[in-house]
Amino acid sequence: MLPRRFDLKSLALLGCLLLALFSPAATAEDAIPTASPFDWDVRFQSTYVTQSKRAFRAAYSGGNSLSSSQEASYSFTATAAFGVRLWPGTEIYLNPEVAQGVPLSGLTGLGGFPNGELARTSGAVLKLYRARSLLRQTWDLGGDEQKVEADTNQLAGTQRKERLVFTAGTLSVQDLFDDNTYAHDPRAEFLNWALLTHGAFDFAADARGYTSGFALEYFRDDWAIRFGRFAQPKQPNGQSLDYRLFKNYGDQIEIERAHTLASQPGKLRLLAFCNVATMARFSDALTLADRTGTTPSIENVRTGQRAKVGVGINAEQSITPEIGVFARAMWADGKTETYAYTEIDRSLSLGTSITGASWGRSQDVIGLALASNELSASHRAYLARGGLGFFIGDGALNYRPETITEAFYRWNVMKAAWLSADFQSIRNPAYNADRGPVRVASVRLHTEF
Repeated sequence: MLPRRFDLKSLALLGCLLLALFSPAATAEDAIPTASPFDWDVRFQSTYVTQSKRAFRAAYSGGNSLSSSQEASYSFTATAAFGVRLWPGTEIYLNPEVAQGVPLSGLTGLGGFPNGELARTSGAVLKLYRARSLLRQTWDLGGDEQKVEADTNQLAGTQRKERLVFTAGTLSVQDLFDDNTYAHDPRAEFLNWALLTHGAFDFAADARGYTSGFALEYFRDDWAIRFGRFAQPKQPNGQSLDYRLFKNYGDQIEIERAHTLASQPGKLRLLAFCNVATMARFSDALTLADRTGTTPSIENVRTGQRAKVGVGINAEQSITPEIGVFARAMWADGKTETYAYTEIDRSLSLGTSITGASWGRSQDVIGLALASNELSASHRAYLARGGLGFFIGDGALNYRPETITEAFYRWNVMKAAWLSADFQSIRNPAYNADRGPVRVASVRLHTEF
């Protein structure tokens, strides 16, 4: 049954999910997109996620605590993706998107939130916005020719193994950086925020997860290196962006190496980021609280331009054509407040993805993953003194790393429709051993065509 606040407009859009059900079941051949002879492409996706959380033990609660009572949540997104090739090497893309949803506890009380489809601007009223509008320019420099299959925001064609690609416009930093075959897309893979990317990757984004800026990528054989600069929000976790890219910005650089191990493909990625913005330091909030005899607050010390840095490694490896594994690890300095993603300063995740070919369901997927999130020493001290972050703050803190276990089964119902069952167990929510564990069950319905 749909939540009572799921309005008629979104119910009509949810009907789009049923369009794919008129096609026969998918085969392995159906899953391989074929190159289009046209210089344009139109695609559509819709995703509905419903979640429920059981009541859990809580010795106390604070201003940003996850509710210890039983709760239900949902999210809905629908996206159209238009692409046009203006001339060889030059492409433009536009993605209008609608979203609606009600998060658990107002999206507070966790480092790793259980639904990557929910944005900070989610609400019970359906909202239309421009998710992406970008230009992509490719210069082929030489090497063997490669076939490019049609996909969302990717036109079919060919490219050279050595090439330079420039992208500019509105997009998500995750479109280009920290990709991973097995853990990247909440519409098809793991749902938890700590598994979509490095949990400690405080990438530039507005409250919906998008930003504006540019990136330059160089590809040669099995190597790739990419750099991007993107706009930060004007306020931490805010919706309005600051387009002064030489004053407040998020930089990232990534080196990628593809390889073959035991005849199976894999990739390694090294990523570093630097955010520059007007951010509060936890140590400043603690110093001011000591001087005034008050509870520390980052709101009172957000006065100077600061830099936040982090570095991480991302690995994926196919074990067999049906089984793949992945791992990520990142360290961020954690001296300043979280500016655009979530309150995680150190992150580690690993997992596996298994397709159903061995039991005759080649388009089905089983996923199992673990994630561990940690905070810096000053971030811990701030919360232990009763401080509130943007997402967390229980009024006190019996610190332990927040650990997440997630498992899902993705069932290919029809050619372009998938139904997933997902379960997450979260120990020490918001890094607090006096609360939890939290268990979240989810059902996801996704279509794309």
